[in-house]
Amino acid sequence: MTLTDREQEIVALLRRDPLIGSEAIAAALGTTRQAVNVHLSNLGKKGVILGRGYVLSERPAVVVVGGANMDVKARSTRPAVAATSNPGTGSMAPGGVGRNIAENLARLGTRTHLVAAIGSDALGDQLLAATSAAGVHVEHVRRSARATGTYTAVLDASGELVVAVADMTATDELGPDSVNAARDLVTTAGLLVLDGNLAPETLAFALDLATQAGVRTVLEPVSVPKAAAVAHLLGVERPLFALTPNRDELTALTGLPARTDKQLRTAAAALHARGVTHVWVRLGERGSLLSSPGGATYLAAVDAEVRDVTGAGDAMLAAFCHALLRGDEPAAAAAYGHAAAALTVASTQTVRPDLTERLVRSTTP
Repeated sequence: MTLTDREQEIVALLRRDPLIGSEAIAAALGTTRQAVNVHLSNLGKKGVILGRGYVLSERPAVVVVGGANMDVKARSTRPAVAATSNPGTGSMAPGGVGRNIAENLARLGTRTHLVAAIGSDALGDQLLAATSAAGVHVEHVRRSARATGTYTAVLDASGELVVAVADMTATDELGPDSVNAARDLVTTAGLLVLDGNLAPETLAFALDLATQAGVRTVLEPVSVPKAAAVAHLLGVERPLFALTPNRDELTALTGLPARTDKQLRTAAAALHARGVTHVWVRLGERGSLLSSPGGATYLAAVDAEVRDVTGAGDAMLAAFCHALLRGDEPAAAAAYGHAAAALTVASTQTVRPDLTERLVRSTTP
């Protein structure tokens, strides 16, 4: 962790007396209260202290860099018919792959910081307030002159996705400078999670920063076009702890077919050769394949009544990261992720507001 000498002195005082005030700190160090408050603010930005009570952080945090937008969902009340109007219902709620992962992590009890970009508009205000209220640290969410992004999804009567349109122009402004502004958090994180919606140059900067600091990094490819756009970034010089594609994204990342078991394992092996430790392939109703240095393991999906598939993959990845940080082996963490995904598809909301570690544990096989 990069702390100045003065910050280290303040941390030492806080360890001895967590209730000490800024005036007492200033007196002990022979400086001014104003100077101490600046140092305390910096320590908060670095994730060393939590809140106004100067509580020292002992557990590693997750830093999520990615998209934040409003989800607009329309659901047909009958089997959807193309090229015509369908009766149904509509709703709007906070969304975005990176933001959803961050909220799920926070609800599970992991300290989580979000690096994202949203508009300086009413939707952005609503998005920021809801994300903060869920427990996510949002001090590195920048406000853009562009409109807050939207993800518009059309679901059929069974809750399956028919079509979606993503407007991520605000996220396009999330450049290397935004990641660099959170450098102290990134380089001391327990895990760094990257959303494939980021521009390739932003992903490259974040990967290089994490590699230099020895921080474990997880990349969610998001879609086939996004996976194809970032494939060239993968290599042994930028090792990834985990990569989480579906079949089609795996093909986009490797150029190899990924339909049969043998093809899946061959494509995963190609990614291992490029510095990816764990390749976690999503297989829909079949569950997933976790390919690791010690071999490959199939994990079954957890049975659930599907009400809305939106956000299931985000919950799955968040729970995986949460379990890894508490010390679970990758296969056990992946099983925990499947349980969180099952709980999410059984809900009409993108992120279940009642999601807790106890609830997921009760669903884990």
